[in-house]
Formats: sequence, C-alpha cells, structure tokens
Amino acid sequence: MTFEEAFVYILAAGAIVSALLVITRRNPINSVIYLVLNFFFLAALYLTLKAQFIAIIQILVYAGAIMVLFMFVIMLLNLGDEKQLRDRVTWKQMVAIGLSLAFVMQVIYIVGFGETDGMDAISAKAAEIGTVEYIGKELFSHYVLPIEAISVLIVLAVVGAIVLAKRKLD
Repeated sequence: MTFEEAFVYILAAGAIVSALLVITRRNPINSVIYLVLNFFFLAALYLTLKAQFIAIIQILVYAGAIMVLFMFVIMLLNLGDEKQLRDRVTWKQMVAIGLSLAFVMQVIYIVGFGETDGMDAISAKAAEIGTVEYIGKELFSHYVLPIEAISVLIVLAVVGAIVLAKRKLD
C-alpha cells in the first residue's frame, strides 16, 4: 500500500466517522460542527482526485455559506437537546436498519473482494479537468443553453420571492 492509498483511506475513514457523529449527536450545534468537518474531509478527498475547483467550492459554498445558514436556522428556531426518546422501534426504523446493513455489506464486499486498479485508475487528464478554466470552457461552450435556462429560472425565483414578500408587507 502506497502513501497515497493510505492517505485516501484515512480521509475516507474521517469522513465516515464525522458523518456518523452528525447523525448521532443530540445537540444540533454539535451536529453542524461535525458536518463542517465532514465537508473538509470531502474537500481533501476531492484534492486527491485532482479536482481542485470542486474542493475549493466544497469549502467555500458548503462549509462556508450553507453551514452559516444552518446555524442561523438552528439558532432562530432555538432547537435544544432532544429530551424524549421512544421506547419501541417502529417497522420503518427496522426497514431503515436493514437497508443500511445491506448497504454496508455491499461496500465491504466491493472494497474487500472487488477487482480494481486502485489509484492508477485516475485519468491522466485529471489535473487538467479539475481546473476552473476547463470547467468554464465546458460550461460556456457545450452547455450554454442549460446555463441560460438556469439563469432565467433564478431571476424568476427572485422576482417571485419579492412579489410574495411584498404581499405580506401590504
């Protein structure tokens, strides 16, 4: 096992542990902090795949803007610790546990017995593809129509939000 493979496994384990801590903490503030940690682990994994732009966007957008929004909502709603736990397990929880165990078993099988080339499977052009220039050229040459359609939808959504907010003020 090379150093790069060991590093990827350490980052993946950190991402899994921080994700588990997000869903097992009772305090929502602690969950948000562990979610930020998870986003940093994922950004580091993107860097190992030579996707620099995605890694930086992961940190700026998710760990920055989205987490600030989550913290604002949690503090606005004044969510506290969950005091009440149910004693009995519902059938939905049993199905969820079963599906989760099946998923974990599949991942273990794929990692343990799957045939893969390991880290050598990354394309030679991966360093070029992960740059902002390449993504910009692809977006504005091959995907101009979808980008313009999305921009029109965003403008319409902003206008709709302003109209709805104006009605509530009147």
